[in-house]
Amino acid sequence: MQSVSTATMNCRHCKTPIEHIFLDLGVAPPSNAYLSAADLQAPELHYPLTLRVCERCWLVQTEDYVRAEELFRHDYAYFSSTSTSWLEHAARYASGITRRLGLGANSLVIEVASNDGYLLKNFVAAGIPCLGIEPTAGTAEAAEKLGIPVLREFFGLALGERLAREGRQADLIAGNNVYAHVPDINDFTAGLNAALKPGGTITLEFPHLMRLIEQVLFDTVYHEHFSYLSLNTVRAIFAASALRLFDVEELPTHGGALRVYGCHDNDARATAPAVRALELEEARRGLGSLAAYLAFQARADRVKDDLLEFLIAQKRAGKKLAAYGAAAKGNTLLNYAGVKRDLLPYVCDAAPSKQGKYLPGSRIPILPPATLKERRPEMVLILPWNIAGEVVRQHGYIRDWGGRFAVAVPRIEVFA
Repeated sequence: MQSVSTATMNCRHCKTPIEHIFLDLGVAPPSNAYLSAADLQAPELHYPLTLRVCERCWLVQTEDYVRAEELFRHDYAYFSSTSTSWLEHAARYASGITRRLGLGANSLVIEVASNDGYLLKNFVAAGIPCLGIEPTAGTAEAAEKLGIPVLREFFGLALGERLAREGRQADLIAGNNVYAHVPDINDFTAGLNAALKPGGTITLEFPHLMRLIEQVLFDTVYHEHFSYLSLNTVRAIFAASALRLFDVEELPTHGGALRVYGCHDNDARATAPAVRALELEEARRGLGSLAAYLAFQARADRVKDDLLEFLIAQKRAGKKLAAYGAAAKGNTLLNYAGVKRDLLPYVCDAAPSKQGKYLPGSRIPILPPATLKERRPEMVLILPWNIAGEVVRQHGYIRDWGGRFAVAVPRIEVFA
């Protein structure tokens, strides 16, 4: 794989021309563009899925092909509340941040990309006023049924300034797994500044680029993720919008994520030692030089090749296979590997919004989890490896007929 493309684009943050390719996964459909039975009779749109790295600010980013409005449609199928472990994570965060900031009935919590209310419902239960911002209609409606007010809009500077004019600046702005999803990261960050009350706090959670590289988590690359973020890069983006990172936590979610704490740059709070420590760790891992980025393609290819060898071996041995979890990361993996129904005949998923549909690209049918008991597969490939423990706990009964589980990332691992 060549590290330099024949075409250039400008970095979405610092506007520097960038040429170096971090990862090229060919062409693929958007990973959350699930298909209906009728869709199977029509052509399917595919877009290049290539990441570049900026040598100036080290922002890893997708090439410009797809607009956010095409990805986050009214029928967007991802509902956060499907995962019990994610609900528990959200509840722990809500109670912890409430204590840390002293939030109460006179506070305002805004969540950007509030999805189905999985997080804000905890603040509603605690009597803390909140506001969700969520452009996808299906998830917004689910949140509203929980008593959460929702603005069905994309967030950016214009909306942040409007909230400020309306007297709705927040004591806390939370954003979980949204920062990587915004095409104009500078406009989004400027909106955070505008919507934040003086003395207020921003917390953002996003997958950590350092862990993605370390664990070869290339399946977390998809069109909906415009940016892949290190702490050093986020600090620079915040600073450009008069914001400052004052603390950071490393989280186990999504294979390794960061929760950063931000404030206005004139805020009196001191910067925690954890920020500098992690900046130095990223530098030690090589995130400030090209070599770590240019070596990634070959490592991703090895994971893909190992998956194909594993599935073909299972098929030739006459094993009955299934997959579990119709997750976006699984779609990236299967499409890059070229896996179709001949190797994985079906995938089970607990989300009713996905059942009866088909995975984009591979067109593998999505069935309810009860199918596992009916068809008794001997090997279940868990595509969302980040919740493998949860899946095994919920479906450990496959051991009753000698079935086993497997994950493919960061390496093939089979377990009972």
